[in-house]
Amino acid sequence: MKKSQIITTVYEYNSVDELSQSEQNLVKEAKEAALRSYSPYSEFKVGAAVLLENNEIIQGNNQENSAYPSGLCAERVAIFYANSMFPNVPVKAIAITSKTNGSFLDTPVPPCGSCRQVLLETEDRYEQAIKLILCGEKKIKIIESCKEMLPLYFEKDMLDGK
Repeated sequence: MKKSQIITTVYEYNSVDELSQSEQNLVKEAKEAALRSYSPYSEFKVGAAVLLENNEIIQGNNQENSAYPSGLCAERVAIFYANSMFPNVPVKAIAITSKTNGSFLDTPVPPCGSCRQVLLETEDRYEQAIKLILCGEKKIKIIESCKEMLPLYFEKDMLDGK
């Protein structure tokens, strides 16, 4: 038997003011996106903003449907739109924020497993890490790569039996 450990590094901040100007701007864009969320059933609004290598910012928000599985998370809306509009431009960073009961949450909410897989595949596609900025009003967490959030991930080589 061999025992191994997986360690994830998370940088925590208490205020958006501690972030770089570029990161602050991305958080602002994510918050704007959350306000336009279509979430009439859960009232849980999520906004995402993706920063591309060409400095374009793409917003996305969660889109609900009365047939719940038919909806889509903010992160995937933003990533899929970025990939469709700029298919050859790598993603540098994504900011994610959440709002419910009329207020943005104090602590950040991480992406679901499906979004983590899509973000990770996007990293692999462009061979470049994507910085995750998970933003709450009283705590911000930054993770330097999606692989930090999903270390035992399914990758394309597995389809070939490698």
